[in-house]
Amino acid sequence: MGRAQRRPQSPQYQQGYEQGQAYNPNFTQAQAQGYDSGYSSGQVYGGAPQGGGPGGPSGPGGPGGYGARPSGPAPDWRKRIKIGSIVLAVGALVWGVGTYAWASSQMRNEVDLSKVIERPAEGDCTTYLIVGSDSREGMTAEEKKKLHTGSAEGKRTDSMMILAACSSGNTMISLPRDSWVTIPSFAGSESGKTYPARGGAKLNAAYAMDGPELLVRTVEFNTGLRIDHYAEIGFAGFANIVDALGGVELNIEQGFKDKKSGADFQAGTQTLDGEQALAFVRTRYAFAQSDLQRTKNQQKFLSALAHQAATPGTILNPFRLYPTLGAGLDTLIVDKDMSLWDLGQMFFAMKGISGGDGKSMNMPLAGSAPQNSLKWDMPKVKQLVDQIRNDQKVTVEADR
Repeated sequence: MGRAQRRPQSPQYQQGYEQGQAYNPNFTQAQAQGYDSGYSSGQVYGGAPQGGGPGGPSGPGGPGGYGARPSGPAPDWRKRIKIGSIVLAVGALVWGVGTYAWASSQMRNEVDLSKVIERPAEGDCTTYLIVGSDSREGMTAEEKKKLHTGSAEGKRTDSMMILAACSSGNTMISLPRDSWVTIPSFAGSESGKTYPARGGAKLNAAYAMDGPELLVRTVEFNTGLRIDHYAEIGFAGFANIVDALGGVELNIEQGFKDKKSGADFQAGTQTLDGEQALAFVRTRYAFAQSDLQRTKNQQKFLSALAHQAATPGTILNPFRLYPTLGAGLDTLIVDKDMSLWDLGQMFFAMKGISGGDGKSMNMPLAGSAPQNSLKWDMPKVKQLVDQIRNDQKVTVEADR
């Protein structure tokens, strides 16, 4: 057979086919016209014309269509942003006030400086006496072994320094615990009884005799500088603060080892955890000038710790702020008049020193004294105190 002849298409089929429709022998002309109307406006085959054409309920111009405009007024984004900002600000304020109240309640305001007698006149700078004690309070036997603290009863001063926060620049002055000083007459912190002056003794003997109040009295008597605030922390609290911060980065210029403190350091920049930090600030037998080098290490580390603690990354991050405050505040002993704000100012002053805004130094020394102690260079001490009291830039230099 030859090729089959092509059957002529009906007008109805031709009209539907040209409009993109499938062949349907039962498709009427009226249906074709209705379908054409819907199809040409983008509908799927079989859709009803109502609601599908331009202006219909779900068409491009209808209220529910993809091109529809909202029936109500456009949202006021400026108003929404303003309200959101207010909500965030109120939330931050509530969080800040709550944190401040909680932290303040954790502070141990135990030292009563009103019991210190015959005090020098106030100066233009704010002064802090910062003490590191060898207190093992709250430590388990395992912690004492880990931190190489031993198990001695009571507590003694392991480090002492004056921090002067001045508008002319901050100054941190280490007081060697072997300093030879006069322990003056004093009123007992517990009994109120007056005790006569003792004469020459090592500085750390004052704390052992009657605690923080006599130590403040002795420092004031021998320097002529009034101490505004007192802050003391023990071994455990110091190590816990360092660990809560995630360690403290420090550049150790020369490596050293010390079996007694557990120190074993290589030279270079490294991050010290709580155990290592405590070993670093306590080491004395690894150095020729044991007490003097140790005070320099203590200043260096405290400045680095403050620099890391007093940063937005710690202060504004509750996951770092609360552990840090919780680790330190319940072991930090301060005077009765010291607020959380004062404590913050102390940390920022120490941070300023590590950032170059101020200086750190040992108390000027003039040589040796009885019992292998250290004698202060009193003319330089007087000049140093006068500069701090009058908020002048400190120009005194220590020879050691």
